[in-house]
Amino acid sequence: MQTLLLDCATWDLAVDASGNIAVASAPYAVAQNVACAVRVFLGECWYNTALGLPYLTNILGRAQSVALFRADVEQTAQSVDGVARATCVLTAISPQRRLSGVIELTLEDGSQTVVSL
Repeated sequence: MQTLLLDCATWDLAVDASGNIAVASAPYAVAQNVACAVRVFLGECWYNTALGLPYLTNILGRAQSVALFRADVEQTAQSVDGVARATCVLTAISPQRRLSGVIELTLEDGSQTVVSL
């Protein structure tokens, strides 16, 4: 599996040493695709408005259970090609209300990787 490589700081396309658009391979490609999937707001993708998490309707500014949020993240992560199992681990919420955590992934080939939230 391959995907276009995104710059970690800007989340924009990156170029390789030859000046071509860079490509990422598994397992990094799968982890990047999961990171993209959980960042999508429900209805944001024009080509498939069923993709994404319900950030505007159920998450941001709402009193939602942690278990429901974890389940939504895990379901979205498991919908990505190459992911066999996903576990969302929330680690902290800052005074600025910034949630942090990781998504622990088991890929279809049995390897494991982690995506930061």
